[in-house]
Amino acid sequence: MSKAVTPPEGNEQEFYAKRAKVYPREVHGLFARLRTAGVLGLLGIFYGAPWLTWGDRQAIWFDLPGRKFHVIGWTFWPQDFFLLALLLIIAALSLFFFTTLAGRLWCGYACPQTVWTEAFLWIERRIEGDRSAQMKLDKAPWGGRKLVIKGTKHTIWLVFALFTGLTFVGYFTPIAELMPRFFTFQTGGWETFWILFYGFATWGNAGFMREQVCIYMCPYARFQSAMFDRDTLIISYDENRGEPRGSRKRGVDPKQKGLGDCIDCTLCVQVCPTGIDIRDGLQYQCIGCAACVDVCDQVMDKMGYPRGLVRYTTENAMEGKVTKVLRPRVVLYALLLLVLMAGLLYGIMSRNPVGIDVIRDRNVLFRELADGRVENVYTLKLLNKSDSLREYHVEIRGLEGAELVIDRVMPVPVPAGGVVELPARVRLDPVVLDAPTAELVFIARVEGEPDAGNERAGRFVGRMR
Repeated sequence: MSKAVTPPEGNEQEFYAKRAKVYPREVHGLFARLRTAGVLGLLGIFYGAPWLTWGDRQAIWFDLPGRKFHVIGWTFWPQDFFLLALLLIIAALSLFFFTTLAGRLWCGYACPQTVWTEAFLWIERRIEGDRSAQMKLDKAPWGGRKLVIKGTKHTIWLVFALFTGLTFVGYFTPIAELMPRFFTFQTGGWETFWILFYGFATWGNAGFMREQVCIYMCPYARFQSAMFDRDTLIISYDENRGEPRGSRKRGVDPKQKGLGDCIDCTLCVQVCPTGIDIRDGLQYQCIGCAACVDVCDQVMDKMGYPRGLVRYTTENAMEGKVTKVLRPRVVLYALLLLVLMAGLLYGIMSRNPVGIDVIRDRNVLFRELADGRVENVYTLKLLNKSDSLREYHVEIRGLEGAELVIDRVMPVPVPAGGVVELPARVRLDPVVLDAPTAELVFIARVEGEPDAGNERAGRFVGRMR
């Protein structure tokens, strides 16, 4: 029998590393300006879009109680759910397409976690100071000055997060009505819950968790490798040019000292929002923000060395091979995107606000009436996808001599976004049938709008004489 082996003392291994707070250094440069422009643009759209109006309503309004989504001049109903599904598929394919081409472009410039974290970092730097000042403040004992600085920062963070939660709920409740009701404590229970929940999530994710969301919570970091190939644009450190690294004075020829171009200043590590060292190679924690590219180019300029020690490149380019942009997977994603986007556009432009569904009673194939005619029973569902009440006329065609019987006075009113079920019977002399079944068409027309209508085919079952 084997004995259990007791590990020697001091040889314990932790499964989860304790988090070391990351203090990203502020950086300036081309990619920093692009990232700032992206943050300002996306935040501007998020906070500004609910305030836009279209006619007498909010331009973008997801009216859940009314079961309709208003997007500019379009109104979508639950019956248009397939368009939402198509839009989500397009969004996923777009992510695959851009990732295959340019790596984690989404993560570095457009992801909500990145956008709000950048906003919170900007507030933090304006109140606590730069990287060294923040580190010094956190190490200092608690006192009046530290309480004031930290309290001011968190107060501004909380106000900003609360405004974010209000704006989020403003997409579902008209924001012009929501704002005054919230500040006078008149919002409903669910509205208050989601405002506070979304605000708390923003405060926690952007203020505290930050890179932990990207590293541990976001699934994208785990499956991105499936979309990468050797021609995907990534941020890389040129090891052949940079090694061996070492410090030196400005103006010194690195070759004379047997060194590469990397002066081991560690600025690329200090500016990284996830705290990694890009010189260790491609890592799943890298979000592709290019902060290390900007700061390394500035160091190279000061040293008089060529830029590009850390740069956007591909694995093939790093090895001196030709980078191919048009690759099978890129072409496939592009074609699929074009087809789906064309389908979405066609689906939106060709939407018919008049809907009719035909459900045949399957319990009884047909009924024989006293006058010798055969009767089939149906349930008609009339849909109104417009913003106002409409009145429908229903008629049939396709069966010579068939009679439509509806026990309701025409036209039938259907409310905006509503569905009305209508029992209907079709009677026919079987002498005209030359087969056990025949096709007929139910037509719904709008009162006062000759060009508005829709139709649906149905089956008539009878017996032949």
